[in-house]
Amino acid sequence: MTDTLHTPPPTAHHERPFARDLGRWEKECSRALRTGHICDHTCSAACEPLLVHEHTGWGSLAWTVPADGSSPAIPHQVAVLTPSATRAQRLALRWLIRRPARRITVDALPGSPRLSSAVAVISLIIGLIAIGHGFPVSVALPAMLLAPLTAEYLPDRLDTRAREHVRLVEDAAACRYLQRLGALHTVLVQAAAGSDRYELRRSAEIGQTLLWDAADLLQTRDTRSASAYLITRERLMLQLVHQVTQILKPATEDSAADTNQDAGPAQPAEPHLRVERPVTDPPPRHAPSPLQQKGTPFMPQPESIPVLRSLDVYLLFAHEPYHPVGSQEINTTVVAAASLLHPSVRQPDGVRIHDRLVRGRRSGEIVPLSTLTHELDGGARWPEVGDWEAVTRDLLQLIRDNDCDALSLGLPDIARALMCAGPSSEVRIIDPTSGAHRTYGPADRVEVLVEIGKHLAWAEAGSPLWPGNGLLAPLA
Repeated sequence: MTDTLHTPPPTAHHERPFARDLGRWEKECSRALRTGHICDHTCSAACEPLLVHEHTGWGSLAWTVPADGSSPAIPHQVAVLTPSATRAQRLALRWLIRRPARRITVDALPGSPRLSSAVAVISLIIGLIAIGHGFPVSVALPAMLLAPLTAEYLPDRLDTRAREHVRLVEDAAACRYLQRLGALHTVLVQAAAGSDRYELRRSAEIGQTLLWDAADLLQTRDTRSASAYLITRERLMLQLVHQVTQILKPATEDSAADTNQDAGPAQPAEPHLRVERPVTDPPPRHAPSPLQQKGTPFMPQPESIPVLRSLDVYLLFAHEPYHPVGSQEINTTVVAAASLLHPSVRQPDGVRIHDRLVRGRRSGEIVPLSTLTHELDGGARWPEVGDWEAVTRDLLQLIRDNDCDALSLGLPDIARALMCAGPSSEVRIIDPTSGAHRTYGPADRVEVLVEIGKHLAWAEAGSPLWPGNGLLAPLA
């Protein structure tokens, strides 16, 4: 399969505020400006940005109103509701985003004594009126006394209860991630709306759970430390979207055929990724076992070992660019970890690298070869493991012979450089004309891996990467 990272699977939802109704953004901005002002250099540090809230089926996005009147690309805050939220829990979300806790705590408001006095006076007047109309004194008097205390402490209690059902995220990188995940989940929610099909409703439920789990994790961790978990969740969400799209496609094609019968049978839409692998695994190819080199341990016969599909880990490696016929440049490749066990790969080097690759990894993790180099003391211990150059060269030949599946990518220069660098390294770019420089670091590397994970999820939807037949046994 071949693809380029320049064209990720498109999602039109939440790319900008009220993407489906641009006029709504202008109206909400005008209404927000009537009750607040845009922060600038004259404002104090306590000044907070002017926000416009966009409610969704899974939560809400808070967009900052910019001074130049443009539309922001990244939300200032993302709120996610608990799965299967009730009406009361949705009201808790509206309470939090309309009355943030930092604006209603007693310590944060210098004028709170005046507020309590005002509430006491109002409660006294209302209590006297109620008593004058025959309301029992035994009920009115306690209410008059408790009203000032309620005004001070009730909002804090409501905030605490509301946060049990809502997860708020404000970190820029975390908001960018949840924005992407929310856009994918919106596809599931819209497909399930008004449908009685179990598959569609179940996909929306699973999507909400994935979104909630990710938002809950980002309460205590950043996107860098939780990158493996977040990439896995995004890949699962992409697979759900692909499955829902496949379920809805027959109905769409039938509708198109009914409205335009003269045009002949409807043609399926172009897929987002060009897949150049068989739909099902090809029959086993019983190639002769490679010759055993002197001093190497005996390896089991390929035919006696079943295909391993349980290790859902992937190897990413950059290589010399090549240009398949009719395709763009390919300079980076992702394969299933089990492809390292193929008998056509240099052995036992492939088996040893496989053992290092899967050790301590999360399911669905994409591990660049440069990460292994970093873990092996900057490459000093590679001789103890194997010849990685020979192994990657054999993997490329295996792919070009169609003996295993791979995701072949044409990464931009900076993205490829980040994949070749270690997880803690930096890539510095200098403009020779102006002398300006920019540094790309670990956070940018994680973003590239997230983007590659999205492509891998689309490529694997319905069928995981095939590692090949006749695989050798992994190390125990």
